[in-house]
Amino acid sequence: MRAPPGPDLVREIGEHPLFRGLDTAFVHAVAVDAAEQRFEVDERLATEGTPADIFYLVIEGKVALEIGAADQPHLTVETVGAGEVLGWSWLVPPHRWRFDARAVKATRTIVLQGEVVRQTLAHHPTWGYLFLIRFMPVLADRLENTRVQLLDLHAR
Repeated sequence: MRAPPGPDLVREIGEHPLFRGLDTAFVHAVAVDAAEQRFEVDERLATEGTPADIFYLVIEGKVALEIGAADQPHLTVETVGAGEVLGWSWLVPPHRWRFDARAVKATRTIVLQGEVVRQTLAHHPTWGYLFLIRFMPVLADRLENTRVQLLDLHAR
């Protein structure tokens, strides 16, 4: 078992735009197994189709979200930077990454465990509602950016 996150990490989670202003007890509950993780340029944070049991709060750096087929180059759908969230597949069964994610700059993240967050949301519906209202724009943004990229590809 990992040591609980220190107060600085919990504070950083609480200051991230996704969590800013939410109940501090909620922040502590979802931070139980949180950890800082750093990525160098071109290092993968996620691979499409693999289990998605975590998500990232991007603190510094930039990450490209990419889609592609074996016989075609990857297409960057969106880039995610400081103050943004990477990963929503932990929330939606079958909990598999829908994109590849690759650091395009040195990146520092806070990793949150999807199962911990899902359980916290299930046990505290008010927190769950407030969190999901903040999280839904992440899903909508990814869908819209994918749509724009596909339209651009077909217009060529």
